[in-house]
Amino acid sequence: MEYKPTIGLEIHVELKTKSKMFCSCKNDPDEKRPNFNICPVCTAQPGSLPVINKEAVRKTIKTGLALNCSIPKESKFDRKNYFYPDLPKGYQISQYDKPFCKQGFLEVDGKKIRITRVHLEEDTGRLVHEKGSSLVDFNRAGIPLMEMVTEPDLFSAKQAKKFAQELKLILRYLDVSDADMEKGQMRVEVNISLSKDKKMGTKVEIKNLNSFRSVEQSIDYEIERQAELLDKGEKIIQETRGWDEKKGKTVSQREKEEAHDYRYFPEPDLPTIHLDKKFVQDIQGEIPELPQAKRIRLAYEYNLDEKVVEIFTSNKDLGEYFEKVMSELSNWLKKVDQQRLVKLAVNYITTDFWSLFGKASISELEDKITPENFAELGSLIYKGEISSKIAKQVLTEMFKTRADPSHIIEEKGLTQVTDIKEIEGVIKDVISKNPKAVEDYKKGKQNALQFLAGQVMVVTRGRAKPDIVQELLKKLLAKS
Repeated sequence: MEYKPTIGLEIHVELKTKSKMFCSCKNDPDEKRPNFNICPVCTAQPGSLPVINKEAVRKTIKTGLALNCSIPKESKFDRKNYFYPDLPKGYQISQYDKPFCKQGFLEVDGKKIRITRVHLEEDTGRLVHEKGSSLVDFNRAGIPLMEMVTEPDLFSAKQAKKFAQELKLILRYLDVSDADMEKGQMRVEVNISLSKDKKMGTKVEIKNLNSFRSVEQSIDYEIERQAELLDKGEKIIQETRGWDEKKGKTVSQREKEEAHDYRYFPEPDLPTIHLDKKFVQDIQGEIPELPQAKRIRLAYEYNLDEKVVEIFTSNKDLGEYFEKVMSELSNWLKKVDQQRLVKLAVNYITTDFWSLFGKASISELEDKITPENFAELGSLIYKGEISSKIAKQVLTEMFKTRADPSHIIEEKGLTQVTDIKEIEGVIKDVISKNPKAVEDYKKGKQNALQFLAGQVMVVTRGRAKPDIVQELLKKLLAKS
């Protein structure tokens, strides 16, 4: 029988701040020394009092504005009560009925996915299980943790995955979080139910998914699992389940708690927060061009195809480098075929330049190959002063030495050979040494022509101008 899945997401994000949410301890979840970045506040020693991290509040509101949320004038923190070994206070400072951001949306493939809220809380510690014991590391305890909750507006695993991917891009564009899922900086939880009509079925939660692949696979598995139970006439239990990556299935963890189980009440040690209009407007002014707006602009401004647009949008720094190169190229070359220039820049940036990437960041590459130098190289290619083969050699040398292309070409003797007599002499020699290829060409095999041209380029170390080689080669072959 056909069942309609209804899916909502809860996504937790560790914010990039210098200090933790309610104390001055360093925000460094990667710290290897256990219980190093801790103090009486984040380990809940008697008498210690929390102080709100203003930067974490700003980053949460910034995210909410980017997600089209309304920002209430008044907000507060609440105590969420539950007992677990990695929660030092025995409760978590979170937000319940007055979050910082409410009622927004994120558009995915033309569909608006409603966002219920974006609120701020503190992260828990980390449990380490080894040699039959469980240890607690509180380095992560108290790190600012932003949570975003959607309405149940998603209806497939692919759609949920794409939503999470787009959110991650936005977080990185805003520079509020690196959102590295492998490091736990972004964690996705899925709420899913199945039904045959508009009435929603029993909700099941899948916790702590740490990759987009896990998000998609766990939803697909859960849809299949619930459908099988419903087909048998069995009831779905409202529960929390985990994702077993190795077995490729969800496993039951516990019955799902309701809000009243946490006994929320206002945090007595923190004041109500009043957000004035100017404070919010200043944050709004910090929001950069976001991914979807960038996609539209790149496609319109440079007439790029969808695949290239996605490369330059997903890799923000690479996209910015491309635009810097295009700006410099316009200074080097006036009144030229703009579309040919774009194609040239795209081809080299997304292949040869990117292949130098390795473990380096784009900013490191830009330091070695500046947009100005890349544009100079591009202008030499465009004007036919160097071949594609030579361009690749020069680019690699630019990466190694930081030198400009003209200097490398002169120093390495890579200037293009355009002297007809010199090229003609090389071609005659190649023809005499490759009689079979000459015979094949005369029988109509065009590959033979390319082979002979390649041999000429080998002899001239790629310096012979390709169009001159082709023209002279055909002429001399006709006479032979």
